[in-house]
Amino acid sequence: MPGVDPLVLPLLYSFQQAREDVAKFTEDLTTEQLWERPYGLNPVGREIRHIGGSINRLCTYLEGRQTTGQQIDELKSEFDPGASREELLREMEERLSRAEAVVRSIDPKTLKDPRAVGRKQLPVTVIGLIVHIAEHTQRHTGQAISAAKLVRAMAGPRGAPAA
Repeated sequence: MPGVDPLVLPLLYSFQQAREDVAKFTEDLTTEQLWERPYGLNPVGREIRHIGGSINRLCTYLEGRQTTGQQIDELKSEFDPGASREELLREMEERLSRAEAVVRSIDPKTLKDPRAVGRKQLPVTVIGLIVHIAEHTQRHTGQAISAAKLVRAMAGPRGAPAA
């Protein structure tokens, strides 16, 4: 990606992988299936919401700001069922696009600059947050994939995932 520092680039690739994998593994899931809790795991819908929401919150820290009341309310509502696949993917895309703009604007000279995370003001650096955002995005993408596969398997042979 032209104009993107190589130390920031893996985060943008992480976002692209999340987009592709979440879309692929949720294809044909009903709204009801998105909100099932297979074996007590988090619903697929919650994981999709959390991907976008956590990126939104972590980018707030990346910009040197603290989360807002609205962001905290959104975190508390991640388990609220009912959103369709299209609604969830659209919301995730909006947040990924905004985060990409933030990441592309990072001056490489600031990668070692300090940032503070959360109410406890945990110390981290810009590059530390970049690594964490990429890792966290992939962790929850994997959880969404696993939950989607379980929901399909529980639906029977027609709901079984393609290899």
